[in-house]
Amino acid sequence: MEWSILILAGGLVLVAEAFNTAIEIDIDLTSPEYHPFARDTKDVAAGAVLICAIIWAVVTLIIFAQHM
Repeated sequence: MEWSILILAGGLVLVAEAFNTAIEIDIDLTSPEYHPFARDTKDVAAGAVLICAIIWAVVTLIIFAQHM
């Protein structure tokens, strides 16, 4: 069960990164010139990846802390 949770949490990070990449590609195609909203959109998408990575780290620490 613990391995399943770790795999799902890691998969969440990969899915978030895939969405981030798709958003960045879309923004680059639709707004090739600099625009503050485009920058903000990219920042929010990258922030979502960071939040997912933090969740993965917390889940990992909780699971492995039980075995120490």
